[in-house]
Amino acid sequence: MKTTMSCSARALASIAFAATMILPSAMSAGEIQLTSSDGTVNMRGEFIAFEDNAYIIGTALGELRVSASRVSCAGDDCPQLEVATADVRIAGSDTVGLGVMPLLLEGYSGALDAAATIGNTSVNGEILASIVAEQGFGDEVATFLVSSTGSSDAFSNLLDKSAKVGMSSRRITPNEARELRDNGAGNMIAPDQEHIIAVDSLIVMAHPSNPITELSTDQLQGIYTGQITNWSEVGGADAPINLVTRASGSATRSVFEQRVFGGDAPSVAANAIIAETSSEASQIVNEDPNAITYVGYAFQRGAKPLTLINECGIRMTPDAFSARTEEYALQRRLYLYNRADNMDPATKGLLDFATSDAADNLIGKAGFIGFGVDRREQSPESARGLMLRDPDADRYEAGFMRDMLDTMVDYDRLSTTFRFRTGSARLDERGRIDMGRLVDYLATQPSGSEVLIVGFTDDVGQFDGNRQLSEVRAAQILQELQTAGGDRISEISLSSVGYGEIAPSGCNISDEGRRINRRVEVWIKNPA
Repeated sequence: MKTTMSCSARALASIAFAATMILPSAMSAGEIQLTSSDGTVNMRGEFIAFEDNAYIIGTALGELRVSASRVSCAGDDCPQLEVATADVRIAGSDTVGLGVMPLLLEGYSGALDAAATIGNTSVNGEILASIVAEQGFGDEVATFLVSSTGSSDAFSNLLDKSAKVGMSSRRITPNEARELRDNGAGNMIAPDQEHIIAVDSLIVMAHPSNPITELSTDQLQGIYTGQITNWSEVGGADAPINLVTRASGSATRSVFEQRVFGGDAPSVAANAIIAETSSEASQIVNEDPNAITYVGYAFQRGAKPLTLINECGIRMTPDAFSARTEEYALQRRLYLYNRADNMDPATKGLLDFATSDAADNLIGKAGFIGFGVDRREQSPESARGLMLRDPDADRYEAGFMRDMLDTMVDYDRLSTTFRFRTGSARLDERGRIDMGRLVDYLATQPSGSEVLIVGFTDDVGQFDGNRQLSEVRAAQILQELQTAGGDRISEISLSSVGYGEIAPSGCNISDEGRRINRRVEVWIKNPA
């Protein structure tokens, strides 16, 4: 859907522009400057009053009233505003805070049969939510203050105990976890302190009118290092590439550079435009036919997502299924963290709700990708099907590839995909969440449905050894599924198989690619 500005916003933006054109560039006595983070408001005027959470200023165009929730104020005459307080302060990533938390707070309120009142404070990027019992007619349950800045602030605010919940669009680093542990916060990666709430794909995107539909990772590297500066160099029109990136320290930029450059990112091209938020980056690209950027999945807003081709020639499409299987290279998990020594019922209630099935629809509504089970047909003409028909494959390995292809086309694939830590037989933290959801899904399937648990590995080691390892891991998941499902899935036929290193989803030349390939998939066939 095309992003448009409301009439009132356009009018305010026009007034703001006119005001900045008319007034002198240096602020005079009594003058203040009001600026919004998205750039739609940027005006100066004489401060007159602050009433009903709004600034009233005098300009060459007359008196203007601007909501304090939309702007920040600069100047000696800016009023000192009261700092909002709440029972629970939540701080950190703007991706989580602005994109997900308002809906999660509303959903949590609904689960309590309460009513939530959510509004902006005078601080940019901050919201205050009040939850009142009995659909708003009872007592106040709790108040939540959400401060949206960056992921690093999640851990610094947990460290000084100014926040009870930290929001992050990256996983906590070992140094941050150790510092918090030494501060008495507990084990920050324990399941009751580290909560994965969603998956977010980073979308590389261009203007809808741009004829380019895909880029290789080499081309993407060239663009973001300034070696490729014209769209004609990647098969597009003869036009300059207007590069948009995020500020240094942004978790979004950190994930992008890690995935594209392997963590050893060179300096960003000198002509790059620095966007402060994903919303701003998206807005720039939607308005500039020659721009390119990367944003979270929820911030596409009408721009064109580009398919990426990795070093091994595997095409990666930025869709929800690829994100749920974690087989799209530019993706991340969204987290909530809490201290072990600073918990209360309101905080625990919100965290429990955020990781429940009930939160999935809200996460999807926010534009992110929850952990619900998705289903996709496996066509012989798909990228995987074509890979398995490779005429140049080793004759011995080709026999297993034909066997997999013959089996695959009879089953749909579920998005539920289990992965193992390197050298470990234990599921990762995502796997523990997915097992319960898989059981819930299978319990809804018709009696007589067939489920095949399918193991794969990376290509490190001998082919037959990898195939045997994949069979062992598939059998392990099968056993865990039978234990978790019990009588609920007793009418489902369960079996397992392993195909080793064939049909890779990632590129085996990198640690991340090998991690993606060490997986166990779930295939399903319903009775005719």
